[in-house]
Amino acid sequence: MLGQDVAPHADVALTRAQLDVTDRDAVREAISESDVVINCAAWTDVDGAEEHENDALRVNSEGARNVAEAAGAVLYVSSDYVFDGTKREPYVASDPVNPISAYGRTKLAGERATAEANPRHFIARSSWLFGAGGSNFVKTILRLAGEQDTLRVVDDQVGSPTFTGHLAPALVALARTEDYGIHHVSAAGSCSWFEFAREILERSGSDARVEPCTTEEFPRPAKRPAYSVLGGGPGLPSWRDGLDAYLGVRV
Repeated sequence: MLGQDVAPHADVALTRAQLDVTDRDAVREAISESDVVINCAAWTDVDGAEEHENDALRVNSEGARNVAEAAGAVLYVSSDYVFDGTKREPYVASDPVNPISAYGRTKLAGERATAEANPRHFIARSSWLFGAGGSNFVKTILRLAGEQDTLRVVDDQVGSPTFTGHLAPALVALARTEDYGIHHVSAAGSCSWFEFAREILERSGSDARVEPCTTEEFPRPAKRPAYSVLGGGPGLPSWRDGLDAYLGVRV
């Protein structure tokens, strides 16, 4: 999803079929020491990582190391889920990390592997991604709204939904600098999943209703941070602007 929005800005864009980042030899053959690489390859199935953590680790950490070792400079896309969610104000890059899910642990491992393998690295943490190129929360809510009159969505997890159409050019711009290190790059503003769902239905003109519920009432295999808003990064448009842009281009 993110990769499809980054690709138009790149000189070369390689799909998963063209390059498996877990194949070290193939990565070294495909990537030159002069290349600045934006690594969008990732295991993104948060719940699936609970049962398949080693598989997620191969992509999110070992694959990340392979790319970082081969590249001249590398930008690794990471996640707000490296934090435990106990803070009640936006996380900054220097805040202690403490992932509470297998997915979060593998993304943190990828950050560290990238940093260890290449001093010319960017770690770009973002959050709650949605975009035209793949499955996402907005698409799911719109699908469910066509099947049900009333939806129940958790209201005790807060983050910043980030449109990949806004995130991609920001990552490209960052990768063109020498401002190496950890960066937080996410949409302005914050909301709960319930508030996000409500805006989706209103902006799409759906007649479906949405009701709030707690995380305990809607259990998932992986724990999610209760609060994972990211701060201190470059200003992206608000999540509402991102939603409007997404609905405008949605197929």
